[in-house]
Amino acid sequence: MAQENVLGTEKVGRLLFKFSVPTALTLMVNSLYNIVDQIFIGRAVGIDGVAATNVSFPLFILVAAVSLLIGDGCAANISLSLGRDEGEIAKRYFVNGFLLLFMAGAVIFFGGIIFLKPMLLFFGASTAVIDISAAYTGIILWGFPFSMFTMALTAIIRADGNPGYMMRTMMIGTAINLVLDPILIFWCDMGVQGAALATIAGQMISGGLALAYLPRMEHLRLHKEKIRLERAYVFSIFKLGFPSFCMQMATAATQIVMYNLMRRYGEISVYGSEITLSAYGIMTKLYQIAHSMFVGLAAGTQPIHGFNFGAKRFGRVRQTYRVGFVASLVISFLWFSIFRWGGTIIAEIFVQNEPLFLEFTRDCFRAYMLAFFLYGPPQITASFFQAVGKPMKALLVALARQVIFLIPLALLLSRRFGLEGALFAAPIADTMAFLLAIAMVFYEFHTWKQVYNIAD
Repeated sequence: MAQENVLGTEKVGRLLFKFSVPTALTLMVNSLYNIVDQIFIGRAVGIDGVAATNVSFPLFILVAAVSLLIGDGCAANISLSLGRDEGEIAKRYFVNGFLLLFMAGAVIFFGGIIFLKPMLLFFGASTAVIDISAAYTGIILWGFPFSMFTMALTAIIRADGNPGYMMRTMMIGTAINLVLDPILIFWCDMGVQGAALATIAGQMISGGLALAYLPRMEHLRLHKEKIRLERAYVFSIFKLGFPSFCMQMATAATQIVMYNLMRRYGEISVYGSEITLSAYGIMTKLYQIAHSMFVGLAAGTQPIHGFNFGAKRFGRVRQTYRVGFVASLVISFLWFSIFRWGGTIIAEIFVQNEPLFLEFTRDCFRAYMLAFFLYGPPQITASFFQAVGKPMKALLVALARQVIFLIPLALLLSRRFGLEGALFAAPIADTMAFLLAIAMVFYEFHTWKQVYNIAD
């Protein structure tokens, strides 16, 4: 079976396009759930509504982190197993991943219900918006288990060879959200609760369609496999999924730190905390769409890397990395241009006739995204190390921007320069993470030349 798999035979560029585009679109569409809500909430409720719903965003990232811990870890093991022609082992990884998803969804739902308000205050909610935020997030929690299945099964179904199915599934869910948002927010006058109901309706439909695909699995079709957790498989899933989990958790930690800095220093600025929270929140929503493209590109390289590394086709692994690296630089520069010159236009989509809000949003985009043209390569590099079974190196690259550089710099520089210091920490972190990733991957390939006798 390994000899016939297209991951080992088809042209890398065509294969990367086939796997990356559907995955990127799937994740971008998932990010649009929040964007659409924010646009309608901004028009219906105003800046307070935007600020209230923004502070729940770290919870969305936490859900994504757990989903990718299981989904990416499971998919990476499946790809390596298929590359070694170990189909039955690949099925066992799938069964264990599915059971872990079910358990994690229940824990997050009940935990969120019990600790709702303390959690939102920890995320950076001010007392002025905590009740609105709790009303929104309390409803959103009902859709998270379905969202987790959607995100995790995206990676698993991609590893099975059908990335396009999940793209269509997510687009259907987003279309439902788009239709229901104006109906529930404006016509039914439900405000943030209407936005939340529209979101979970889309998530439930997407999750249901993802689950409906399972009987159609090509390489992972189950017959009489025992449905139970097995320690060795669970450990391997967590081992290879841990870098993805840490990357998302680092993003959540960054958001929590930055929201608290925006609130603290916004209160003593001319803007006020509601404006700084709202503007930074809008920027992070657009950032998530950009980030989704890089995650999609990196995820598209992962099964190609994993299969060919498992099959000992090391030259093809290097070729895949090079193609992904160049593509990530092109996408990085395109998004840098949008962030640099489109901040005011983007802000006006959410809130109009607020000069201070528009001014801060423009400056926020320009400062925070100053070096975004370097953002993509570290994402590709972390995915590469994860796919070839080196999770500690993947973890170091994944954590570099957020935890090692950005959070300490934001805390340090904000004490001296306030809001500007917090925002300018990001381009410094982007530059340092880029240099670290380049150094690590060059050293890795240099080692391969000696161990595997690979020519340049």
